[in-house]
Amino acid sequence: MNHQEVADRVLNAIGKNNIQAAAHCATRLRLVIKDESKIDQQALDDDADVKGTFETNGQYQIIIGPGDVDKVYDALIAKTGLKEATPDDIKAVAAAGQKKNPLMDFLKVLSDIFIPIVPALVAGGLLMALNNVLTAEHLFMAKSVVEVYPGLKGIAEMINAMASAPFTFLPILLGFSATKRFGGNPYLGATMGMIMVLPSLVNGYSVATTMAAGKMVYWNVFGLHVAQAGYQGQVLPVLAVAYILATLEKFFHKHIKGAFDFTFTPMFAIVITGFLTFTIVGPVLRTVSDALTNGLVGLYNTTGWIGMGIFGLLYSAIVITGLHQTFPAIETQLLANVAKTGGSFIFPVASMANIGQGAATLAIFFATKSQKQKALTSSAGVSALLGITEPAIFGVNLKMKFPFVFAAIASGIASAFLGLFHVLSVAMGPASVIGFISIASKSIPAFMISAVISFVVAFIPTFIYAKRTLGDDRDQVKSPAPTSTVINVNDEIISAPVTGTSESLKQVNDQVFSAEIMGKGAAIVPSADQVVAPADGVITVTYDSHHAYGIKTTAGAEILIHLGLDTVNLNGEHFTTNVQKGDTVHQGDLLGTFDVAALKATNYDPTVMLVVTNTANYANVERLKVTNVQAGEQLVALTEPAASSVAATTV
Repeated sequence: MNHQEVADRVLNAIGKNNIQAAAHCATRLRLVIKDESKIDQQALDDDADVKGTFETNGQYQIIIGPGDVDKVYDALIAKTGLKEATPDDIKAVAAAGQKKNPLMDFLKVLSDIFIPIVPALVAGGLLMALNNVLTAEHLFMAKSVVEVYPGLKGIAEMINAMASAPFTFLPILLGFSATKRFGGNPYLGATMGMIMVLPSLVNGYSVATTMAAGKMVYWNVFGLHVAQAGYQGQVLPVLAVAYILATLEKFFHKHIKGAFDFTFTPMFAIVITGFLTFTIVGPVLRTVSDALTNGLVGLYNTTGWIGMGIFGLLYSAIVITGLHQTFPAIETQLLANVAKTGGSFIFPVASMANIGQGAATLAIFFATKSQKQKALTSSAGVSALLGITEPAIFGVNLKMKFPFVFAAIASGIASAFLGLFHVLSVAMGPASVIGFISIASKSIPAFMISAVISFVVAFIPTFIYAKRTLGDDRDQVKSPAPTSTVINVNDEIISAPVTGTSESLKQVNDQVFSAEIMGKGAAIVPSADQVVAPADGVITVTYDSHHAYGIKTTAGAEILIHLGLDTVNLNGEHFTTNVQKGDTVHQGDLLGTFDVAALKATNYDPTVMLVVTNTANYANVERLKVTNVQAGEQLVALTEPAASSVAATTV
């Protein structure tokens, strides 16, 4: 790669005077653009040295690759006269240039609260679905599974008990997560959640009937009658209580000093919040919450298949705006009251939208002749079918426009079919082709038919239109200047750089890695802090932030080890390194360390990515089927091309 020429082409496409600030991380240029409408996107898309572009959080990011991005960045800085900046600087500039949006800030708060507890809700929901499969009649046969095989009854009852726990004690989970988000002590938040679901209180699911029967028990507080009502299955009251608790705690921390603060702040915060909960906040927001739930159920029942069709048509557009971040809160409320609501109508629609976007992206894969586009669409399309749509929507469909439109239409038609057959989910889960595991058992066949409708209606018109409009879109790749050095590609096994749980790169919450734009490999959710060399070779890339390493192995593989997501922003905090660029290392040598617990505590995803950045040189790059992996154990297998098709790569 000629770094000077790449910098020139990037500047020609963006505009030399159109860059407000620039920084880089291990793989990409991070730019703040003055006017994005002036960017020649087609020129960047056609550039063989640019692996992709996307916009996020006010930053326009151009993917170059490890070992090259820093040199392109240096050339770009020299040509523009811009001041060198860190990713943190860029983040601040981007934030300063964005107008404050109270609605989006509110959605971000909801997202921060619910995302951490989603795994517990998914586990409980899927167990609930499994219980339904075991106890539902007319699913596999006239009688239920437990009726035919009585020995399974005890297992079904155990599963049902486990499934009910996350929803019965939802206020504890929410109290912990919300109080932490509002800046309070999360354990006090959990304590407040426990208070709201005490067994001595009238169960939250029975409050309405108990009050209607005139059997509610009250506390007499100076003549004020306070209902001893629990808040099982409630969402809004807990969020408000967590905010009040965190606010009171911060107030008392500020005004009570020393040992008195440690002793009395928790007590004052709990007793005042508890009194407000049972007298004002809880009863009022229970009414609001019930009204919201009844309103949603009423809207679904009133609009029926037409409303579902419209919702499906607009769902992907809603995802683009970010408004979908409110859906976990709404779904949690619907699922927590499943006996009354029947389940959630949001999840099935989300599944149809994701399937439609994935099908449209795969249609481009089969229609295009561009190898670069094929590499992106194949991984992005599969990811969308499995519920991760960002690479498909932002990397392919929105850029080309017509795939997004066809996918939205397909989602609308499939969602209308869902509405006709009253398909609802009884659990949170993956909104994808495997989403049937979260659907009420009697509705699984209808869900699967809807999934086929969404796929077919999105795929066929997208493919036909693409074949007519794309033409011969083969990549225009310049032949590299010949040199005397030749790299021979050999079969090779790459070991795990850290200990942890291995998973597919496609599961990583970063579209550059999940779409495999940088190359194929594996991801590891780490359980230890040491990073070791995955093979014999030479260190080709290091960073002052110590968050990534580049290694060229003795057999010719080019490896990127990236520690965590967006950890470049930490500027080396929580990271140490034992190597420098140019050092020779052997498999198992200690490269450095990173504090996994500290990353989690500061809300950074510690997932480690191992990427073979010269994937194109191999016939196959495959993650070995391992789950729990120790540092130094085999992780990724590289297979050389057949002898007749091996092409020497020049450097």
